[in-house]
Amino acid sequence: MHKKLATILMGVMGAAAAFAANEAPQDGALAFPKDYPYWATFLRNVQRPDVQQVRELYVSPIGTRAKSGEPFPTGTIFVMENHQALPSPTGSPNPGPIAKIFVMQKVDGKPAGVPEGLQNGSWVYGSFSADGKAIAENYQACRGCHLPLAQKDFVQRYDEYFEKRATVNQ
Repeated sequence: MHKKLATILMGVMGAAAAFAANEAPQDGALAFPKDYPYWATFLRNVQRPDVQQVRELYVSPIGTRAKSGEPFPTGTIFVMENHQALPSPTGSPNPGPIAKIFVMQKVDGKPAGVPEGLQNGSWVYGSFSADGKAIAENYQACRGCHLPLAQKDFVQRYDEYFEKRATVNQ
């Protein structure tokens, strides 16, 4: 248990140090959070048949402190694994191999290089291959998808997360 906690803390501290050295964080410049599989589940088995994906989402320890109706704290990191959807006998796809991993981190200050009208608060985005290597992505598309969610701190499925978390904690 102590090894897992140490791994988590090192990953969070490493990501924070990376941003401390870079005064103006920008999309595509995030460090890959190698320890994210040990984090809390944000949502599991999110079905996206329209794009033939199953998504697994994680939230960093600092993000689990958020309360419904409030923004996530600075330093929160979300990781979304996009898995290829595999057929199953139930008709609901199973997660297959990871196709891509997206990261969203809330930083202190205003991210650099964000086009006018696409600001998502202080969130910065990154995209990685299944092995954790940074890959190119159209971050304007990411920002456009999150833009209508200003009342939910620009976080997709915000309400669903807090509803499920409340059910588990009862």
